[in-house]
Amino acid sequence: MTAAASEPVIGRSEKSTVKCVVWDLDNTLWDGVLLEDPQVTLREDVLRTIRMLDERGILQSIASRNEPEVAMAKLRELGIEEYFLYPQINWGSKSASVKAAAQALNFGLDAIAFVDDQPFERDEVRFAHPSVRCYDAVDAAALPELAEMKPRFVTEDSRARRKMYLADLQRKVVEESHQGSPDEFLASLDMRFVIARAREEDLKRAEELTVRTNQLNATGYTYSYDELARLRESPAHDLLIAGLEDRYGTYGKIGLALVAREPEVWTLKLLLMSCRVISRGVGTVLLNHVIRRARDAGVRLRAEFVPTDRNRSMYLTYKFAGFREVAREGGKHVLENDFSFVQEFPPYMKVTTEI
Repeated sequence: MTAAASEPVIGRSEKSTVKCVVWDLDNTLWDGVLLEDPQVTLREDVLRTIRMLDERGILQSIASRNEPEVAMAKLRELGIEEYFLYPQINWGSKSASVKAAAQALNFGLDAIAFVDDQPFERDEVRFAHPSVRCYDAVDAAALPELAEMKPRFVTEDSRARRKMYLADLQRKVVEESHQGSPDEFLASLDMRFVIARAREEDLKRAEELTVRTNQLNATGYTYSYDELARLRESPAHDLLIAGLEDRYGTYGKIGLALVAREPEVWTLKLLLMSCRVISRGVGTVLLNHVIRRARDAGVRLRAEFVPTDRNRSMYLTYKFAGFREVAREGGKHVLENDFSFVQEFPPYMKVTTEI
């Protein structure tokens, strides 16, 4: 089945790929209990696994019952602090810590894996969050061999994912100390948003975006590399990809749109944005670009929306952009824009189109 011939797959199996591994510390990341023995030693098999997962773009965090300052100091001493985003080191339950890490990363719990040496802790997390995959610490060396730890593609964006998240943490620190309005802060970032036709070298990242993006995906459709390659070559389709960067560095390729073009009507078959840019005020830029192009081409513009348990915000994005529902086809909503209100691009951002 191809996306061009029929509807793409919703919920393709790649969605089971783990996006973040959350590690316990004592007798898991290192041998020993830190508060009993300050000279605990890092497990070499765990270190190899951490590095391999990081190279694949799988993020990592911590859920540990420990003294936060002592544990973080040990991670710095061992030279591995930078691998862990939003570490949850406290005396609360592991399930609460796992949930907090997922929320900080804006991931669903079904994208999280948890590693701990204690059966009780794994059972407690599994009971509270049935979709979290739990693994015994003794199996840490084998984690990279599991199917769920092997993304179909490792892209440039994948390899840089942790560093992009770390850059975003830096942005948040600056934002919290910023004196002024949110728009003034966004203007200070010197953001540059680029929209272009997807190239062949973009297709692996494009597939990855359809698989990884849930909250800001208007349909939940996933497309394979081969399907996207056919659509990119199709004279009746536009496959657009968007990138974003600012003075702190690049966010990578963060948006994708697929437009089916007929003589009198264009249809947005897919619109998605990475959740990493949800607070950057860029959610409507790619959509507004498509609206402008359809208006200037003198055609009607429709959009497909398929409700999921996570993407209601995309429905609101369409509504605020002037789309109204004109039909329903099973679980699919068909929306149409009458071009009565076309929004300007945000003044705090430079938008470049390479179409």
